Amino acid sequence: MIKNSIVKRWVLTVLLSIIFVTLAFAVFLCVIFRSNYYNAARMTLESRSSEVVLSYFNEDSLSSEEQFIKTARNFVENFSDKSVMEVWIIDSGGDVIVSSNGFSVKNEKYPDYSYAKADGKFGEWIGKNSNGEKIIAQSYMLPSGDVINGAAVRYIVSLQDIDRQLSIIYVIVAIVAGFIILLVITSGAFFIRSIINPVKKINETAERIANGDFDVSIEKYKYNDEIGQLCDTINHMAHEISESEQLKNEFISTISHELRTPLTAIKGWGETIRSSEGDKEITEKGINVIVNESERLTSLVEELLDFSRMENGKMSLKISRIDLVKELTDVIEAIQERAEREKIEIISDISAGHIYINADGNRLKQVFVNVIDNAIKYGKSGGFVKISLKRLNNSIRITVEDNGCGISKNDLPKIKQKFFKANNSTRGSGIGLAVSDEIITLHKGELDFESALGEGTVVTINLPINA
Repeated sequence: MIKNSIVKRWVLTVLLSIIFVTLAFAVFLCVIFRSNYYNAARMTLESRSSEVVLSYFNEDSLSSEEQFIKTARNFVENFSDKSVMEVWIIDSGGDVIVSSNGFSVKNEKYPDYSYAKADGKFGEWIGKNSNGEKIIAQSYMLPSGDVINGAAVRYIVSLQDIDRQLSIIYVIVAIVAGFIILLVITSGAFFIRSIINPVKKINETAERIANGDFDVSIEKYKYNDEIGQLCDTINHMAHEISESEQLKNEFISTISHELRTPLTAIKGWGETIRSSEGDKEITEKGINVIVNESERLTSLVEELLDFSRMENGKMSLKISRIDLVKELTDVIEAIQERAEREKIEIISDISAGHIYINADGNRLKQVFVNVIDNAIKYGKSGGFVKISLKRLNNSIRITVEDNGCGISKNDLPKIKQKFFKANNSTRGSGIGLAVSDEIITLHKGELDFESALGEGTVVTINLPINA
């Protein structure tokens, strides 16, 4: 079980944040609606207060208690909004002398009157009356008269209908908030699942690749997004590793064979010489074979060392002023005898007399030998290998052309890869061209191949003059 999984992080960060924001917004909406409705009730009450003070209660109406009671009753009887609100007239002693509902008021609390009395003008209270009904009440102090002081008018509006409407709004807001949260959870779960499942498959595939199963692949992902690209990359990586593993195994098999052949010859001729009892002819022949096979082993070991240096980025050049024409001519002369044994004609087309460049002569010879040797090795009896050197504006072009077996279209892009051999039936380690390409690259040049199966190959080496 993964402790810090994607699902856990999503729940703790995204989901909880969205739920918190949604609930906070829902509460905010409910508060706004409640405030608006209650403010509407307040405005209704406040709109009546000024009318009362200005129209009914003046100094004459408050000059005597009889006049005050008469004015109060007249006001209540003529009050036009009895269906909307209730109105009380409170005397200076705090007793209700008349109410719009026609009933006497007993055992009732009205703290808004106390607030208004303390304020000298206005007081408000929201609470429940003796019947348990929620109300909003406002008390307005009346002007002081000759006799009446501390009297007030109290307006009362029931909040039951408002609270009922608010309850409906609260339910609607809760349903919407719940729907939003459910939608987020559903869509988020679908999205997480669309990520988690492929990632699990990718993880399983990566583990199998790590355990050596390079034939495994991930099913095609239906979305062309980052996950889909990752799946394609994993599949491509597995394919490339599988091919590299196959090439490595072939390389080990080839190297083993390349080492076994000269070692067998050296051992065999060594035993033959030891048992020849001084036969001069056999001894001389055996020594020649041993020397030749030793040189072959040395060449193979040097090739492996060069490959190791190339892989570690430690291959270096010993730059000096060299005659490129002479270096190439020496290689052609050295390889001429072998070409004649293979019944392959060497055609040299070197027009320039001398071309001097700054380069590593031994490394370039190594490249020339490798390329020409391949042309002979994959050539056909009675065929040819044409070698040409031409000077261009700022570069030198060397081409090695043969009419041998050629390279297939599929194998041509891989020809410079390490361990790759287009034809496993011929000798060679499969790293010579990879090393040659590295040497030419270090000289700031290019090594290119053109070939068609059954029609031969053209190898082009481009070297800058002022490298």
